[in-house]
Amino acid sequence: MTDDRPTGVDGDRLAVVVAKPRAQDVIDTLQEGGVYDADRSVTEHGEDAIAIPVTAPPETASYREVVRQVGEPRLRTLEDHLRERGWSDGEIDAAPGSWAVIGSVVLVEMGDAPRPGEVGDALLTMHGEADTVLARGGISGTHREPDVEVVAGEGDTRTVHREHGIEYGLDLSAVMFSPGNKAERARMGETVDADDRVLDMFAGIGYFTLPMADAGADVIAVEHNPTAFEFLVENAVRNGVTDRVQAYRADNRDVLEGGLDAFGDAPTVDRIVMGYYDATEPDGDGYAYLDPAIAALEPGGTMHVHEATPERLAFDRPIERIEDAADAQGRTVEVLEARRVKGYSEGVAHVVVDARVE
Repeated sequence: MTDDRPTGVDGDRLAVVVAKPRAQDVIDTLQEGGVYDADRSVTEHGEDAIAIPVTAPPETASYREVVRQVGEPRLRTLEDHLRERGWSDGEIDAAPGSWAVIGSVVLVEMGDAPRPGEVGDALLTMHGEADTVLARGGISGTHREPDVEVVAGEGDTRTVHREHGIEYGLDLSAVMFSPGNKAERARMGETVDADDRVLDMFAGIGYFTLPMADAGADVIAVEHNPTAFEFLVENAVRNGVTDRVQAYRADNRDVLEGGLDAFGDAPTVDRIVMGYYDATEPDGDGYAYLDPAIAALEPGGTMHVHEATPERLAFDRPIERIEDAADAQGRTVEVLEARRVKGYSEGVAHVVVDARVE
């Protein structure tokens, strides 16, 4: 952190200069500290840095220098930018209401917005740390592959996203990343105990594996998608947790049936994360994933089960399925917490159930 901190009557026109890859982490820190100036846009500062507007020099964020921004404050909202481009009230009503900055990529659902390219250009103006805008569709297939389209910018879909001290390398055209799960990713890092033995089923690029391993847990991470698995291994190296992550490119059922010999004489785990929405679906007389997962869980261990549940069945359906699978093995369930993470689709919620299985 530098001591070169301009002060005085122009303090409301200050900005901190940071390297582009650190932008989102610094913005989050500035927002938490109450000094991020949302009335002004992030702007480029040289070839590799950006200037983030602040109301006062921050005390908790590291930066290269503090500078004074010159010129008039920039337009604040997407509506402001689109009106400047001549959009009518009706067109603005159809514009996106939210989006997320993932590393250097803006991810947005366009819906029925006219002229998506103009929306993309406006978003790039608002977010100087980004160089590409992707319109996202749905997630499909057994490998949970995203449907995206480049609508503005350079078109580079590979990026590194930094969040709560964790770095996620990914290609947003090939693997999914849910901005709405940000709090849940952080929570898993706070929930585990050091030296916990954890099985992360459907690990993806390491959404939950990385924060848990960073907190000191030993994690078996299983992912079948070859592209996601490649990033999972890369991200373990990137975050310095290779000694606490054992990654398997496989079907979870094959890993469980083969035994969790990675833990030597204790082929059971203290904690299991099931982050795939359909993992609790019944399969014949049982459950394809719940049954072997419960069998691999140490008595008194905890499951974190994600499900896309119709609102009218939340939280009854996932709890009933966990209890049914446990009962078939003569085990009991204590629900520790059930929470709604976000909306999944109309009338459907993404929920998580934390349950102790004796």
